Amino acid sequence: MSPSTPLPTPAAPPNVLTRLLRAREFGLVALLALVLFGTAALNPLFLSPGSVRDLLLNVSIIALLVVGQTVVLLMKHVDLSVSSVVGLSAFLTGSLFVANPGLPIPVALLFGLGLGALLGAVNGLLVASGQVPALVATLGTLYVFRGVTYAVVDGRQINASNLPPGFLNFGTGSLLGVPNLVLLVLAVMLVFGVYLGTYRGGREYYALGSNREAAVLAGIDVTRRTLSGFVLSGAIAGVAGVLYLARFGTVDATAGTGLELQVIAAAVVGGVSIGGGVGTLFGAGVGALLLGVMGSALVTLRAPGFYQQAIQGALLLAAISIDILVARRTARRLQMGRKR
Repeated sequence: MSPSTPLPTPAAPPNVLTRLLRAREFGLVALLALVLFGTAALNPLFLSPGSVRDLLLNVSIIALLVVGQTVVLLMKHVDLSVSSVVGLSAFLTGSLFVANPGLPIPVALLFGLGLGALLGAVNGLLVASGQVPALVATLGTLYVFRGVTYAVVDGRQINASNLPPGFLNFGTGSLLGVPNLVLLVLAVMLVFGVYLGTYRGGREYYALGSNREAAVLAGIDVTRRTLSGFVLSGAIAGVAGVLYLARFGTVDATAGTGLELQVIAAAVVGGVSIGGGVGTLFGAGVGALLLGVMGSALVTLRAPGFYQQAIQGALLLAAISIDILVARRTARRLQMGRKR
């Protein structure tokens, strides 16, 4: 370069509005608003206080499970066993209430958390220490835990009449018009959002999913971090089982069946990459809310039930396609930068 050649002017960093418009969460929020107000225009009762309350309650369990699933996905793994953990936790907690009607609600939540953490540790040991692929390990424990549930249940059922009124009121009650379950889930999401975004332990999950070899060189204990991620996912699923019992009041051996696919779909649609290292809890929460709103909108508009599954599948494919395109574009930019 000659002395007279002007130096290239560095590009100005994008302003706040530009970054907002580029954010994937912005598109999700816009789509959410479109579905909400579009359905309300066709049926004004869709946004009535009662309908909104039911919608939030229905989404709360999925949104809570999304927190743990997000941690696992950030590590470039997946946890398919969450639905079985929910079912086993729900029934055993119900049995605990039957045996001890005066059991305090915090003790029930701690029981679910401990049980879920134990089951999550099984997944973590298989993946971290046994080097079993997470997809295979958690698919296996999905059926193992469900089999244990069937064996424990033995054809029985926990009904609302077997549960303390205070526990049921906790599941259906509200504070200042906001359901208790929604407030609890929001608190959990806020705590984990701050943890993942600002604390070293949380950032290590991103590092592990982005580049495992680089994480090892950076001094991250990959085995311990992987184990802790699955324990967190299991613990959250255990608590979700207790809340599932409080929400519905009736559980049997099939409780929670199929939730794992909804949770994964919500996280991926919300921008959590299946390739690991990318995503936020805010986006995952919006993804859960978006799928819940779409399901309720289809019911309100009396559309056939299979449309809900078709739309979830289409959104999931779209989210994965976006992830692939973004990854390829980033790789091309890095390659061009190296050539320069």
